[in-house]
Amino acid sequence: MKDETPDAAPVQIVDRKLLSDDWATLTKYTLDYRRRDGAQETLIRQVYDRGHGAAILPYDPDRGTVLLVRQFRLPVYLVDGRGWLIEACAGLLDELDPEAAIRNEAVEELGYEMKGISRVFNTYTSPGSVSERLALFVARYSPADRISAGGGAEEEGEDIEVMEPTLDAALAMVAAGEITDAKTIMLLQYLKMNGLPPDKARQGQERA
Repeated sequence: MKDETPDAAPVQIVDRKLLSDDWATLTKYTLDYRRRDGAQETLIRQVYDRGHGAAILPYDPDRGTVLLVRQFRLPVYLVDGRGWLIEACAGLLDELDPEAAIRNEAVEELGYEMKGISRVFNTYTSPGSVSERLALFVARYSPADRISAGGGAEEEGEDIEVMEPTLDAALAMVAAGEITDAKTIMLLQYLKMNGLPPDKARQGQERA
């Protein structure tokens, strides 16, 4: 089958106009776009940019449990009138590399220090208008890794409940419509289908 993926970018940015610059930026772009059949057209798009992020789903294979968080999300409230979302621990990179950023988030939100973590996906969650790219991780954990109560940064307005369902219970919550966050569903399904990647540190100890 012929690969019809264009070799060169099909766009030329003609104009950009900053519409908002507060916590994030909203920019209006005018671009000339070359269609796959070679025709040219002018398009107008708006892009919301708040930086990139990372998320992690810790899993205890001995007990079959995962760590999730529940917190209030205003955009969800505006849709369903309730606003509480169950999701994987996540946060913005804030100029850190994804692994360092998500280790910090795990301590802050979950209260756990993650030792061995593995990146499993890079995803765009809403590429039609949002530039954010998420690095998704899984990790082993055990009760011994807990170093605090977690709960998020109160000074940043975070009010986070830490949850510890089994993996199967969390997947049942997906089926029941109780977990609707996309990144969380992807990570739960990844764990169910693939399990955790090999523990390289443990393998090294066994060989020694």
